Amino acid sequence: MSLRANISVMLASFRMRLTTITRYPGQIVMDILIPIVFAYMPILLGRSAGANAALNFAANTGTDNYIGYMLIGSSVFTLVNFAFWHVAYWLRWEQEAGTLEGLYLTPTHRVWVVAGTALYSCTRGLLSAIAAYLIGSFVLGLNPFQGEMLLALLFILVGLIPLYSLTLLYGAVILKVKEANALVNLMQWGVSFLMGVFFPIAIFPPLLKLIALLFPPTWMTNGVRSALLGVGYFFNAWYFDLAILWVFLLIAPFFGYWIFSRTETGIRKNEGVGQF
Repeated sequence: MSLRANISVMLASFRMRLTTITRYPGQIVMDILIPIVFAYMPILLGRSAGANAALNFAANTGTDNYIGYMLIGSSVFTLVNFAFWHVAYWLRWEQEAGTLEGLYLTPTHRVWVVAGTALYSCTRGLLSAIAAYLIGSFVLGLNPFQGEMLLALLFILVGLIPLYSLTLLYGAVILKVKEANALVNLMQWGVSFLMGVFFPIAIFPPLLKLIALLFPPTWMTNGVRSALLGVGYFFNAWYFDLAILWVFLLIAPFFGYWIFSRTETGIRKNEGVGQF
């Protein structure tokens, strides 16, 4: 098929999922409220700790604005969580519905269908994360437009491609173990820990810190915080940190697709991708 036809398939997949979610306005509201509530719990803990809480926090993070720090972490985590969640459940649903094998018989490569799911997930995640940050800032009395907004947005946009490339690795695991719920629950805990949703990874032991730095969302989160709150970049300048994200952007898509393809080929030669 031509490139135009493949893009049409991707957009059709995107529109179908977007149309479905617009029929559930309550879910859209929850997408915005959950990150705010998620951040509000440790914020309340910080407020209850007394006047020294902000000073202690600043000593470890570089800012006494722990409210903005945690709200940014929670909002970025929403975007990351959506990426893994939507791709994992789409793949598992196709398996359970018996339609995954049918994708191999269509003239369009399955990667374009996955791209449609990723585009939908990215759109929904971005809108939810931005809305949660703006509304949460208003509710908590913060200025949401402090710092360098365009630079923060640039970190997010550059980090999206390596992020969704990681979902291919995650998809390979879903295909292999034929389970989504338990893996999604494990992912949410592991991802929030590695990317430092509520704390700086500087407090990690050296080995754990190295593992966290190999995870692209860690660079996204710190880049946004540094741009908006001035907490400090990992390499002291925004362009060095952004360059690392570009390295992930160039490597992660090929690595993720290679792992997914090898896993998928192995499964098709043995039990088949439709078995669950």
